Amino acid sequence: MSTTPYFPLSPIEKVVKTHAILSTVGFLILLPVGALIARYARNFTAHWFPAHMVFQFVFTGPIIWAGWRKGRDAADMLGMPDYEDHHQKIGLTLLILYIIQLAFGFFIHFVKMPSLFGGHRPPQNYVHILLGIAILALAAYQVHHGMWTEWLLVDGHDMPESAKNAWLALVVIFWVLYGLGLAFVPKQLKQERMSRANQKGKLESPAGPS
Repeated sequence: MSTTPYFPLSPIEKVVKTHAILSTVGFLILLPVGALIARYARNFTAHWFPAHMVFQFVFTGPIIWAGWRKGRDAADMLGMPDYEDHHQKIGLTLLILYIIQLAFGFFIHFVKMPSLFGGHRPPQNYVHILLGIAILALAAYQVHHGMWTEWLLVDGHDMPESAKNAWLALVVIFWVLYGLGLAFVPKQLKQERMSRANQKGKLESPAGPS
């Protein structure tokens, strides 16, 4: 039986802990899962986008927003100036980038411009992918900074090793799975070539009897 003394968390520690949990779940679990849905599912079904969209918007969005809101509450309780702290600045940046990425994803899916790019994937699709990778990388850094640095400012003690190990596991698992998913890129490109060929064939085929 553990003999480690238990000290109840103070009100500010409870808010910071809630902020940390929500932000970690949103940015290091749900957001990566949504990205992996897009990376893998698109190779097996043409109807992958609704699942990706619903997951990133309906499930991930509220958790990310709640995590950011709890961070603001913690800053207010500590009497911190607005967005002078490094962690606050990165947090606001992540929230803005997430909103931009959502809007960009809707635009890419619902505004098609095949005539401009000969049926090939338009440049904005690649921007969407790169922005998503940048968000996930920045989120991993932000959670690390919060656990290793910001928590010390509030609690005065190191974050438990179990929490640090969980951060490392989540980051490694995602990037390994994403890297493995890149093995499907040749299949994806082949499917896109076949789709373009089919569309071209339909356009060039003579009209049937009226």
